[in-house]
Order: sequence, then structure tokens, then C-alpha cells
Amino acid sequence: MVKCFSFTATRDSCFRCSFSSAGLRSSTTDLGDGTVMHVWIPKLHVQSKPTLVLIHGFGANAMWQWNDFISPLISRFNVYVPDLLFFGESYTTRPERSEQLQAECVVRVMEAHGVVSGMNVVGISYGGFVGYRMAAQFKERIEKVVLCCTGVCPEEKDMEEGMFKVKSVDEAVSILLPQTPDKMRELMKLSFYKPTQRVPSCFLNDFIHVMCTEYLQERKYLILALHKDRKLSDLPKITQPTLIIWGEHDQIFPLELGHRLKRHLGDNTELVIIKNAGHAINAEKPKELFKHLKSFLIDPLSRAKPGN
Repeated sequence: MVKCFSFTATRDSCFRCSFSSAGLRSSTTDLGDGTVMHVWIPKLHVQSKPTLVLIHGFGANAMWQWNDFISPLISRFNVYVPDLLFFGESYTTRPERSEQLQAECVVRVMEAHGVVSGMNVVGISYGGFVGYRMAAQFKERIEKVVLCCTGVCPEEKDMEEGMFKVKSVDEAVSILLPQTPDKMRELMKLSFYKPTQRVPSCFLNDFIHVMCTEYLQERKYLILALHKDRKLSDLPKITQPTLIIWGEHDQIFPLELGHRLKRHLGDNTELVIIKNAGHAINAEKPKELFKHLKSFLIDPLSRAKPGN
């Protein structure tokens, strides 16, 4: 039987070329404890530039989630884009499935590439959980934090009290890790304010096959670990300047969680709400998202230059 053309695999190859053309190269590092981390790193790390780490969420891999932002950011930063454990080419034989482990491994692979301090971190959704833990666990290494639609402050009781569209963690897992076209359509409906209508099942099946079948059990336990015994009172307060960005109509992590996080972190934090956007603000409103990243991360650098 002749293998069918894969739109998803082809698009993935295009993103790989795009990252390379922008000035990044693919690098895989064995951390020595059964953990291998893949990260896109600068072909040339410029010491005079600050470092920016872009951390992806669930769904498509890091290239799909950050491709629109690499070119405008790479002129001002040494940009690093890791694959989290059990995504892309990163994996571990260690048993833990926490965002704390993810944070530790991102910091360790950055250290392996000679970056031990002065990191700015941008995380979207699950990537924001990891970025938050990096800021909490390695506070001396992280300078600024951007959290995009990152529901890092839910409590276990929130689901019981009806805050979320799903009624249980198992239902959330079945949508966040879709294995059928119908589940993929549910995910799109929850992720976008205006989801694409009538996507053919053949395209959805292709995407699922390429993006959503590897490390399925491991990813399930990553989600379960986010929910288990979660209490706001246990969440450490990070002290770095923090920008919280949220889609007005986010149905995966409702906007109330953004306001709750702002209250938790206090005056050193700014909350920006993107109108007419859902959870996937990087895909739905990339220009507006970049505008806020620029205002928080780039504009202060320009003002700091002599003569400006």
C-alpha cells in the first residue's frame, strides 16, 4: 500500500526550515540520568544579547506554536526553544511527571549550552506552568516571566464547582490528547474564539497521527499531575517582573484564573486581556500577542540604550 501524503508532516518540515533560516539549529543533549532534551538553539550565541526561552504547551510541537514569533524576536534575543519532556525529541526514563521536573530539565539543558543566568521566559498554557516553576525554583536565573493563558492557580475544587467546560480530569484528557476527529473538533472549539469550521476528517486524522499518538500515557500523567491536590495556598509567589496575557474568551483556562493569578502575585505583575480571542492566542492573535511581548521585553531594552 502506498503511503499517503501527510500535510502535517510536510508543514512540520516547513517549520523546521523556517527555524533554521531564522538562525536556529536543532540540538539534542543527554542529561545523563535517562533524560534527553531537544532544544532549538542560536547558531551563534551573542553575549551582548539577552536570552529568551520560549516554552510550548500541549498540542502541536514547539515549532508550530512559536514559528510566527522567531524572526521578530531573534534580532533582539538569543532565542532558545526547548521541547518539553514527552514532546518532540525530549524524553526521560525518570518516573516523575510534574512541571517541577520539566522546569529542572529546561534549566539543566540551558546550563549545558552555557546559559546559567539572565533568562527571560515566555510560556504558553502548559509551558507557562513550567516557566512559573523555573522562576520559583531557580529565581536567581530568571529575570522576567510572561505567562500566556496559564491556569497555574486553579484549585482541585474548581472543577467540582463548574468553573471548567469539562466535568472531570478524564474528560479533559480525552480532549487535550485527542485520538479521533470528533475529539479534535472539541479541542478546536474550546481553544479558539472562532474555530475553523468543517475541517475534513482526513486532515484531522493526519494531524492526530503525526502529533498526538507518541507518549500518550506519559502526557496523560502530565495532565493528571497538574490537577492532583492543587491548592492556591501551595503556589509559591514568584518575584520577577511578570506579564500575564489572557484570551478574553478562554474556555480551557477561564479568564477568572488570570485575575486570580494577578491577585496572588500582586503589584509586580501586569494582566493584559486580548479581546475576541480564546485559549490559543499565539495562533489566533499572533500580532497582538507579539505587541505585548515587545512592550514588556523589547521596548525596555531600547530605552536602556545610551542616547535613547
